[in-house]
Amino acid sequence: MKYKPHEYQVYATEYILNHPIAAVLLDMGLGKSVITLTAIFDLTLDSFLVRKVLVIAPLRVARDTWPAEIEKWDHLKGLKYTLAVGSEVKRKTAFMERAQVYIINRENVEWLITRSGIPFDFDMVVIDELSSFKSHQAKRFKSLMRVRPKVKRIVGLTGTPSSNGLMDLWAQYRLLDMGQRLGRFIGRYREDYFVPDKRNQQVIFSYKPKPGAEEEIYKLISDITISMKGTDYLKLPDLVINEVPVKLSEKEMKTLDTMKRDLITNVKGEEVTAANAAALSGKLLQMANGAVYDDHGTVLYIHDRKLDALEDLIEAANGKPVLIAYWFKHDLSRIQKRFEVEVLSTSDSIKRWNDGEISIAAIHPASAGHGLNLQAGGSTLVWFGLTWSLELYQQTNARLWRQGQKETVVIHHLISKGTIDERVMKALNDKNNTQSALIDAVKATLKEV
Repeated sequence: MKYKPHEYQVYATEYILNHPIAAVLLDMGLGKSVITLTAIFDLTLDSFLVRKVLVIAPLRVARDTWPAEIEKWDHLKGLKYTLAVGSEVKRKTAFMERAQVYIINRENVEWLITRSGIPFDFDMVVIDELSSFKSHQAKRFKSLMRVRPKVKRIVGLTGTPSSNGLMDLWAQYRLLDMGQRLGRFIGRYREDYFVPDKRNQQVIFSYKPKPGAEEEIYKLISDITISMKGTDYLKLPDLVINEVPVKLSEKEMKTLDTMKRDLITNVKGEEVTAANAAALSGKLLQMANGAVYDDHGTVLYIHDRKLDALEDLIEAANGKPVLIAYWFKHDLSRIQKRFEVEVLSTSDSIKRWNDGEISIAAIHPASAGHGLNLQAGGSTLVWFGLTWSLELYQQTNARLWRQGQKETVVIHHLISKGTIDERVMKALNDKNNTQSALIDAVKATLKEV
């Protein structure tokens, strides 16, 4: 296919070419893969400034999206890639091949660097979904930091750099510039820009930015960062966000309220307990959906209210494909008992969805949130159960609401009234404020081109 880049895509490619360190905050659907691959082609096969490129991505994106993009565009012909996913034998074989681009899933970064025995001789690294390196304590972060001084050029791609607040930025930029802008130590970064927020005596649970800290942080990273929102550069389809209220009976609400108050409740003669606040949140989310795991891992059924609401939505779709986002395994099993549903978990199932062969599909946000193009298969998404993660929430929505979607996208949220569902929905909306502030602060202006 002939590549006819938008003006913003030309700008972003040039930015990568001209900045050895580049944080490219591209909104979902803006084509970050082809933008980056165009730059890689220039660097490896035109200017010869780069010899070997390591692309790190979520598993499904590494396996499906990057190879498909390389093979799709005419102007990338000649760019050879090898895919290092699967068994250890397959991965080692892939790294023995001669290529310009080596693609690996992020879960195997630590293996590659510390256990594979393969020399790390990549002079350029591309991290697709840089936000997955936001934890400085993760093995993948520590491993990559060990070899970071060997890398001449590095590109971080993401649409959601600070989904849980500005504290997320430190590890990502530490990896990019080795601590030049936000400091080499997380403690110093925290001390300089944050103050304790939620705490219990000496135990601090969260931090909030000091007055003026956001602006100062944005200024520090602005010289290696560009940001682009899809709504600024693309004619995206209309988006309809809908909350579908689900009303529980008094008896069902009493079960949830008892759990919330006492951290213990009784469901059909079996005890369900929560050891702490985090466990309680998970139990309450399950119960709002209609079932819960007891203390022995057995599924206890409470209600079918959301299944009934889902049935109404599927019927109202009148034959149009419906994509369902689920969180807990028992949610999926109950959905599959009620409807003929296929889980989008393989390349084949994704292809058949996009070819219009699947009428009702299900995805888990954690495994299908990043990078997958699902817009050809439908335009209706139903959140059966919600997630606290703004990043997974936004990325999952963007599987349908993106460039190439030809219909109005409708996103339904099944909200059990009076339950934790309402708090999660509010939290997702509130978290977006910080995310939007970062994006706006470093937004690229095409006038500079």
